Amino acid sequence: MGIRRTARECALQMLYEFDVGKRTRQETLASFWEMNEHPPKVREFAESLFEGCVGRVKELDKTIQQHTKNWRLNRMAAVDRNILRLAVFELIAGTGTPGTVVINEALEIAKKFSTHESAMFVNGILDSIKNDLKQKKADE
Repeated sequence: MGIRRTARECALQMLYEFDVGKRTRQETLASFWEMNEHPPKVREFAESLFEGCVGRVKELDKTIQQHTKNWRLNRMAAVDRNILRLAVFELIAGTGTPGTVVINEALEIAKKFSTHESAMFVNGILDSIKNDLKQKKADE
């Protein structure tokens, strides 16, 4: 598995712990890295994704909510909610990864950490967000 995929999976696990465990950023980072050892490049990218998501969680949630029909974020499975946050952050923040790759990575992570049905759910939402962002950029 590549460095960036591993980092995304680490970031997802930290986001989940932060979301469900109600820990601070620092507590989450400290406890995660205490129990998980990865090369510096993985750690660096994972932390940048985690910090970016936590720092912009309201914006990410608003974007996700605009593209979900009849689903409130607090009713989604916590894993799915955080996979969406992670991918939407990458789409919005421009981490240098093409949107199609971001979505594919999110789907693979969803299949690993959630369910096949979740992957389809995540795909629909992320595709809608990617198209909306593309349209907004074209309009500018």
